[in-house]
Amino acid sequence: MEARLILVTGGARAGKSAFAQEWAHALGDGKVSFIATAQALDEEMRQRIEQHRAERPPTWETLEEPLEVPFALSQARGRVVLLDCLTLWVSNLMLAGREVLPEVENLLAVRAEAGKTLLVVTNEVGMGIVPDNPLARRYRDLLGAANRRMAEQADVVYLLVSGIPLKLKSL
Repeated sequence: MEARLILVTGGARAGKSAFAQEWAHALGDGKVSFIATAQALDEEMRQRIEQHRAERPPTWETLEEPLEVPFALSQARGRVVLLDCLTLWVSNLMLAGREVLPEVENLLAVRAEAGKTLLVVTNEVGMGIVPDNPLARRYRDLLGAANRRMAEQADVVYLLVSGIPLKLKSL
């Protein structure tokens, strides 16, 4: 299998994670690594994380890494790696005071060297109203730039709308 970068984007609760998991399962032949970026900082997020864990096959390797995603990718044993999600990773980086776009470039460089297929799940947050505060605007802008960079490098890009996958880019 040729290593590819596959980007899955869309709105909240559009079915992105389930779609990406189906792809990873089909491509990975059981050899899938899952990089989780969520942090259980409150009870509601802890429940979401537990639900996501339950939805993944128990045979998948899970790497819970909120910040060092490029390192996690370099350590992943699967030939297919699912990163869920870029949205939270960007937020985690911002809140840690780290520069987002150089981190994204580092992830792309590690992916190129790793020779693995990487599926990246992200949210499209720039289609709504302009946020009313500087932090939210900065987040929207940085995530938009990160998504754009991923899409530029991706071999395949899907947009999920109401559970329906729309192929935007393919080889």
